[in-house]
Order: sequence, then C-alpha cells, then structure tokens
Amino acid sequence: MDLQLKGKLALVTGSTAGIGLAIATSLAKEGAAVYVNGRTEQRIENAIASIKREVPEAKLYSAIADFSNKRDVEALIDNVTDVDILINNVGIFAPLEYDQITDEDWYHMWDVNVMSGIRLSRAYMPKMIKKNWGRIVFISSESGVQIPEDMIHYGVSKTAQIAVSRGLAQATRGTNVTVNSVLPGSTWSEGAENYFKELAAVQGKSIEAISKGFVKEMRPSCLIERFASTDEVAHMVTYLCSPLASATNGAAVRADGGTVPTII
Repeated sequence: MDLQLKGKLALVTGSTAGIGLAIATSLAKEGAAVYVNGRTEQRIENAIASIKREVPEAKLYSAIADFSNKRDVEALIDNVTDVDILINNVGIFAPLEYDQITDEDWYHMWDVNVMSGIRLSRAYMPKMIKKNWGRIVFISSESGVQIPEDMIHYGVSKTAQIAVSRGLAQATRGTNVTVNSVLPGSTWSEGAENYFKELAAVQGKSIEAISKGFVKEMRPSCLIERFASTDEVAHMVTYLCSPLASATNGAAVRADGGTVPTII
C-alpha cells in the first residue's frame, strides 16, 4: 500500500534506537525525508547508517538535541524551522518505588517526556495549520492508562501526553492537520533489552526467561502474550502520519497487544 508520504518532511525525536529508530526507518521506506534526533552526533550517525542499510535512497538529516536541556530544544527549533510530520517519541523511564521518587525525578521525567512534545508542537503546529496539512503523534504508553506502581511518575507523564494530544487536536478543527497519541504496550526496544539484561544478571536467569515471566506476571491481560516489536509499533505510527488516516484525529490509538481491556 502506498501511504502517500513521498515528499513529506518528518522530525522523529529520540530516533537513534528503539521505537524512534523503527519509526524513522518506516517513514523513510515510505519516501519521507526524516530528521533523526539524538543526544550525540555519533549516535545520530550510527542511526542514519542503520536506516541507510535498509533504505539506501533515504533522505536523512541530523537533529542533535538533548531534551532535558531547554537550550538544546530551542536550538533545534531554530535549525529545523518547519516539518510536515512531528513524532514526539523521546522519553525516559525509571523504575522507582513511590516514596523514592524525588522532586527532581518528577521534574526531570516531566521535562523530557511531556515538555519536549509541548515545546515542539508549539513551534510547528501553527505552521501546519497555516499550510493546512500536518501530522503530530505523541508516543505515549499503556502505562498512561494503567499506571505502574513501580514508576508512577512515568505513568503520569504518559497520561499527560494523551491529554495534551487530545487538547491540541481540538485546535485542528476543520483542517487537514491531525494530532493523535499511540499507546504501545511492552515493546522489545533497546531500553527494554538493557533493563532485562540487568535483571537477568541479578537473578541469574536468561533474558528470554525474564521477559516471558514479565509478560505473564506483570501484563497478564496481554492478548498476544509477548513483547511487541518496535516495527509493529512503527507501522501504526506511520499509518497515522499518512493522508490515508485523515479521519483519525484526537485519538489514543493502542498498539499494546490487547493489554488494556476496552469496554464499549
């Protein structure tokens, strides 16, 4: 299927690994030019090389910025003045018991996971409205609906992304601009792999055993009974960026393997 993205320009934050890299690759496969974002030039170069291996003809650009640094964000906006597609993917997570989460932890989580998308949307959405076409997607999480006990600050940040996305969508009324959020469930990304490697080392088990046990014990409602791949999430995001998804606006679209029960 042709998703009609040839000639579109996208910025994917946090796109040097994991879901972000998969989204950047998927958009490139559909013919979009992509700004690849990371905290260092080396990570961006590695990501671009990875995408080029799959999409040799891809048009890729570097967008260096650390989203915990407001000045970096301002510099990025100055350098990347306009985009057709904005993917607010950058994010962090940190398993911590509630009484161990400091004010600084809360502010850091909020600044990276929520304010990053707010700042970029504020910069690019008015231009999308003016030209009457654009796509903004926030990569939230099923944890924004089912707040995890061991990282409440993360869950709250993901709930906020859903709310911001819906609020921004209200401002697109009558235009060809859409704003949606995507809620992945447990996804096998670089971050997840590193996390489970550490757990496996501590518990003296294999990564496979740890990951299967996690889904069974911590996500028992997951209907696919496994981690999703980053590509599976990226395919959903790429579709939402397409003109073919023009009737989907203000939605919180789940790519969670059925983890969150839906009652209609």
